[in-house]
Amino acid sequence: MPSPRRNAEGRPLAACAPSSSGSPAHGGGGGRFEFQSLLCSRAPGADPTCARLRASESPVHRRGSFPLTGAGSSPALPSPLPEEDRMDLNPSFLGIALRSLLAIDLWLSKKLGVCAGESSSWGSVRPLMKLLEISGHGILWLLGTLYCLSRSDSWAGREVLMNLLFSLLLDLLLVALIKGLVRRRRPAHNQMDMFFTLSVDKYSFPSGHATRAALVSRFILNHLVLAVPLRVLVVLWAFILGLSRVMLGRHNVTDVAFGFFLGYMQYSIVDYCWLSPHNAPVLFVLWNQQ
Repeated sequence: MPSPRRNAEGRPLAACAPSSSGSPAHGGGGGRFEFQSLLCSRAPGADPTCARLRASESPVHRRGSFPLTGAGSSPALPSPLPEEDRMDLNPSFLGIALRSLLAIDLWLSKKLGVCAGESSSWGSVRPLMKLLEISGHGILWLLGTLYCLSRSDSWAGREVLMNLLFSLLLDLLLVALIKGLVRRRRPAHNQMDMFFTLSVDKYSFPSGHATRAALVSRFILNHLVLAVPLRVLVVLWAFILGLSRVMLGRHNVTDVAFGFFLGYMQYSIVDYCWLSPHNAPVLFVLWNQQ
């Protein structure tokens, strides 16, 4: 019987070398491979490096059936993932509701954007919608208020116009602040081609036209004596102006809805901080001198 070959250190090589027929493709190949690995690791005088190498290459060890432990060492545990890399398998009900609301908002906004382009279903109504858009622009309202304030010759008229100017400036400030914080992009089907494009920004939430329409309409209804048809016309103007923002593809539905709410609340702030010659005499005196 021939003696087994030995390496330079005099250790047997047959127990550590894998057989060419021990691949997993043959029947029982995996068990034979592991038997050789265990034999190599348990044989007296066997090379521990060879034993660890064969045990690590075992198919059963790769499946994690048994841990590989060194002499006198504890099994290595996998390090836990960072908190930000873990998958949230149990999302909260609030998160699901917000995602559903956002999906419905985007779908409804795209369906109502019938005037977003010339080739849209209501593309012929687009010029009228753009005219409504210009009627609610903040720069035009500021210039018109300043002109009427310069032409006014009564203290009551100046008081109303001064507060209207204050409300318009407050509206521009709050809308710009919220847009800078939220940074929601305008709808993908938006085509910004206004005639009067000054101070048009790229953010969508909330709609500045909607806030201004709600603010101005409530201001007019509370401080101007108008007949019933004119009051109805003011309300319709505010509503159609907000609707035109969605039809033109400028804003989503939630942008306009929150804009109406914000404009309504802005008038409450203006009414609470109402400027008059009694609490702000410096403003009226300076304006009177000019």
